[in-house]
Parts: sequence; C-alpha cells; structure tokens
Amino acid sequence: MDRKITYQIEKEYKDIRNFLKEKRYPKAVRSQLKQNPENVKKNGEAIPLYKPLVPGDVLEVTIEEMQTPSMNLRPLDVSIDVVYEDDDILVVNKPAGMSIHPSPKHYEDSLANAILFYLKRKGEEIVFRCVNRLDKETSGLTIVAKNMLSGAVLSKEVKNREIKREYRALVCGEMEVDEKWHSVDAPIGRVEGSAILRCVTENGKPAVTHYQVLKARDGYSLLKLKLETGRTHQIRIHMGYIGHPLPGDYLYHPVYEKINRVPLHSYSLEFVHPITFEPMRFVAEVPEDMKLFSPKSSAGTAG
Repeated sequence: MDRKITYQIEKEYKDIRNFLKEKRYPKAVRSQLKQNPENVKKNGEAIPLYKPLVPGDVLEVTIEEMQTPSMNLRPLDVSIDVVYEDDDILVVNKPAGMSIHPSPKHYEDSLANAILFYLKRKGEEIVFRCVNRLDKETSGLTIVAKNMLSGAVLSKEVKNREIKREYRALVCGEMEVDEKWHSVDAPIGRVEGSAILRCVTENGKPAVTHYQVLKARDGYSLLKLKLETGRTHQIRIHMGYIGHPLPGDYLYHPVYEKINRVPLHSYSLEFVHPITFEPMRFVAEVPEDMKLFSPKSSAGTAG
C-alpha cells in the first residue's frame, strides 16, 4: 500500500535529503525517492532531493510499495484484537496458539492471514511486515507495519533496542514476592545437534533477563520481565536455568497439569511512532488461561 505524507516545513534545510534523514528515512527509501522524482513534490511541483526547503513550504512525499502485496495468502475470517491502528501501523493483541507467519503446517491460520482479511474488508492491501515477532505459543502485543517506510524505521528501532517490551510469565515454584528487580546474566546458545533447542552455555551469546515477582501461590509464581537481549527462547531458558521453568512448555518443561501452552505474554510495548515521532505505549492484560494461576491473596499486583 502506497503512503502519502505531507509535511509543513518550519525551518530551513540545505536540501530535501537532510530533511528526510531528520525524519528517519532509511537510505533505501531515500534512494527510491531519488529514482522516482514524481514522488516528491514541493508546493505541488515535483522536485529533486538536492533542492532546499524554507519555512512555509509544503512537502508531499509518496512512499511507493516496491514489493507485491501479500494477497497470495488466503485471508482468514477470524476476529483479531486490534489495540491501535493508523495509516502506518497496527498494534495487535495476538492470541496464544496463532503463528505470526504462515508455515507449511499453518499456511492458512496465521496472524498474517487474519490481518490480510481484516484489511481487505477495508479495501487495503499491504505487504505483511511484523516488527516484533512472537512465538506461536506466546500471547500479547505485536506491531505490524502497514508500509515500507514504517517497517524500515521500526525495524531499525528493534535493532537498536529502542522498543521497550515487558512480559508476564508463569513459572513453577513459589518465589519470594518483593518489589525488587532480579537479574539472570547467562549466555545462551544452541543445544548441540539441534536447530531449535537452546541452553545456557559458556560459548553462547550474552543474554540478560530482569524479573520481578508479582505473586506466588499454590506452587506457581507470576513474574514481570524485561529483556536486555533478545535471544531465542530467552525467558524460557533463563527461568529454567534458575530452577523455575515455565509449565506447559513443550520444548523445555512439558508438564501440562495446569496449562497446555507456554504461559508467556507480551504485556506492554513502548516505542516512538515511525512517522509522527509520538511516544506510544500499549498494554494487553494477562489472558484468562494465565489468570487461572493468579493468587487470590492481595500480595503483589498482576499488572
């Protein structure tokens, strides 16, 4: 889906390139605009990127989608929980059990299929770009970019760890409830001979997880977690490493007495909007299957 953005210029710029850099346009997008001069207009007229800007100018930029929209996928008619939407992004509360992207076993029942159906009803077509990917079993907030520019800017935010994420997890064992943050600093690498499994190993990549115990009852604890690094299965590996694995974890702790999926939830997201620069914060409360473990006592808070 092409995106047209209009800017009211409030100060002088040596050239349009400098303005676009200030607006976080990546090099690939600037190069595309250079090759398509009709996509940049100043005061209604097409203009090359080396031209200056002065206060009062109106700059109109059209971001032309270079990839084919993901409409070859079969749209899935299911309800999705859209937390926020504008011309550039979707923030969705993904249910547990739904894959983000299609796969050989889930080609028609992924979040991508569901979002394509949701947008098709509104007459919109996009290339599906999920910014912060979640495992199939993990529920909670994820961001979908609706155009090439927002996708490129948000991908850079992810790479620079500028998107702040907070998780909720249920773990085995009653941990001490307090207001302190605790940390697990242990490198994570692949299990020898496996393409999927991970473990704490001296030869692994640095990994740091911070957690706070919110509640503890009946042999389980509810944790708040923040990550300094984004290693595969990091929370699951680190919690198991300190003796508090996640129940229902088919890879690392397949005990299904209380829950039949990995009880991990993407609770909150904080980031800067890729186009407007507005600070954004979203929260998705813990789903019902994880609330089954929430203690009835007043100790701690679930949110």
